[in-house]
Amino acid sequence: QVQLVESGGGLVQAGGSLRLSCTASGSIFSINAMGWYRQAPGKQRELVASITSDSTNYADSVKGRFTISRNNAKNVVYLQMNSLKPEDTAVYYCNANIKVIYSTKDYWGQGTQVTVSS
Repeated sequence: QVQLVESGGGLVQAGGSLRLSCTASGSIFSINAMGWYRQAPGKQRELVASITSDSTNYADSVKGRFTISRNNAKNVVYLQMNSLKPEDTAVYYCNANIKVIYSTKDYWGQGTQVTVSS
């Protein structure tokens, strides 16, 4: 059984910062890509940022403001969010492509709310 648990969401004023964390636990053999998605009310879930062993990828809307990083030893992925805007308000979901003993599949966290006030 694999679990992803997010933390770090909350309410912040425009221009402020938040740091999200996501820890993977369970019967993990290895973790490939990890990433953060978000879903605002009435909108589709979208990729915010992703990270592999040698590359990172960002949505155009967050480039230069958000930074994704990971601690492989602890199975943790972070999202540092700076210069937050009201349009960043959404539920943020952690995603990880994880190899367990007999298969590889995507896992999702439960989501953490980020609200940016103007």
